[in-house]
Amino acid sequence: MVRVPASRRVRLPRMAPPYEELHAWRECHELALAVYRATKHFPTEEQYGLTSQTRRAAFSAAVNIVEGSARRSKKEFRRFLDIALSSLAEVGYALRFCREAGLLADADWAALNDRQNRARFLTWKLYCALPR
Repeated sequence: MVRVPASRRVRLPRMAPPYEELHAWRECHELALAVYRATKHFPTEEQYGLTSQTRRAAFSAAVNIVEGSARRSKKEFRRFLDIALSSLAEVGYALRFCREAGLLADADWAALNDRQNRARFLTWKLYCALPR
């Protein structure tokens, strides 16, 4: 085995922990699954409208955390978390609209809204924890 002197070793950037270990990702993942389940019962005419938009926004939040955590710098990770936060805000509005349009029962909306708020809070805390 060849030993490389410390002065000649290549320093790899420190990566974020695997996304599965991030509480923000877990909550976003659960939100996406819950949104998919809730929108299964939406009217067929909403398949390409509210159903699709709400599902894509929920999935986007989780997938942006995954993609950002794989980036090489904290700055890039923060950028993806910023996008995830925007997607979570979109989910919040879509769920509100669905409730007010009569597509989502109040109890279902309350549970989904609570999950969305937790996901947004945890994602915000992760964003704030990363150095600029």
